[in-house]
Amino acid sequence: MYAPNSVLLTDLYQLTMLQGYFRQGMEDTAVFEFMVRELPPGRNFLLAAGLEQAVEYLQGLHFTPTELEWMEHSGHFDSDFLTWLEDLRFTGDVHAMAEGTPFFADEPILRVTAPLPQAQLVESRLINILHLQTLVASKAARCVLAAPDKRLVDFGMRRAHGAEAGLYAARASYLAGFAGSATVLAEQCFGVPSSGTMAHSFVEAHDVEEEAFAAFAHACPQNVVLLIDTYDTEAGAEKVVALAPRLQEQGITVKAVRLDSGELAAHARRVRAILDRGGLEATTIFSSGSLDEHRLARLQAEDAPIDGFGIGTRLDTSADAPYLDCAYKLQEYAGEARRKRSEGKSTWPGRKQVHRHYDDRGIPDHDILTVEGDAPSGKALIRPIMAGGRLLEPLPDLETIRRRVADELAALPAPLRGLETASPAYAVRIAPALRQLASEVDRRIARRNG
Repeated sequence: MYAPNSVLLTDLYQLTMLQGYFRQGMEDTAVFEFMVRELPPGRNFLLAAGLEQAVEYLQGLHFTPTELEWMEHSGHFDSDFLTWLEDLRFTGDVHAMAEGTPFFADEPILRVTAPLPQAQLVESRLINILHLQTLVASKAARCVLAAPDKRLVDFGMRRAHGAEAGLYAARASYLAGFAGSATVLAEQCFGVPSSGTMAHSFVEAHDVEEEAFAAFAHACPQNVVLLIDTYDTEAGAEKVVALAPRLQEQGITVKAVRLDSGELAAHARRVRAILDRGGLEATTIFSSGSLDEHRLARLQAEDAPIDGFGIGTRLDTSADAPYLDCAYKLQEYAGEARRKRSEGKSTWPGRKQVHRHYDDRGIPDHDILTVEGDAPSGKALIRPIMAGGRLLEPLPDLETIRRRVADELAALPAPLRGLETASPAYAVRIAPALRQLASEVDRRIARRNG
């Protein structure tokens, strides 16, 4: 069984390059930055997430004796290199945007400054951590914006691409404004409130639907949410109305009913009428079933009387945009700015900073991407997080991040909060200082490489 933060959870070429650096004695300071080259279609912004887990990985970076023994038997590595790895730890610096910060193409959200072998080794796992949580948090934020004031719950763990993906998706969606997750481990690990109802199988396992409702209510009297569409949705609602007074005599209240199939808006209207006629005005309606931000927006436009939603597969897999065009690239080594110039994949060189500018109403107007140390006006978004391998101060807790995200989303320009591609896109301007540095690097590359 693998350990989630095993140093071997990486690409082989990280280790073979590491052996190459060791052989050549290349241990000068390197600067790598993580950024997204282009926003996916339909996305007007992304939400930075995963910094806490990235820091935890760096703090615990080391090779265990078992890992080194496996590497020795793999035949890929030399014995003196493996001996050198025994003492390898992360001793570098980290600068990053705060979790929950909206960001845009080409803007680095994390910078690692460390001896080259360390900074190189952590590439694959850092991308793995930051990519997933940023992807899901960005999708979740769109759901929150599409259905404001509705209770949204992550239901996607069973369809996530692996155990850790489901767990991190619960954290990322909660960070973005969801009320909780059906993933129980997320409550233990991160304090994300767990939330759940019942499955159709529970109803099917009972001979009579009413018996299933009563049994579930007595088993979970503090959270009675009954799934009513196993056989006939409206008939199920009528059965809830008939059962509710008997439960009430026992001190049990039907908190909500859940719809999971069919035309949700139409069913919700009929169910709402049945519940209200039966005196269950306080019983809410919760819906699930192949939902995403676009379907939420349609249900909102139809004024469907639904109070909350479970968002599953399309959230945890970010179905419409299942990956980000992200990269972790070398921007400086041995005191010299570096730059990748591959066609379609070039990068801006050097250590960079993002300055956000706001209009008179406090709404973001544009960003300036520049070199670190350049001092244009605006709010600097990239701040020091770690120095010498140590965390400078405790990272904010998840509740603090949630409040910050809510403020950030509310402050976004209205076109960016929509689900369609904004035109024009949010402006990220390249500062003259950064353009000048890129020209200098290009000349140096040309001179040295012909």
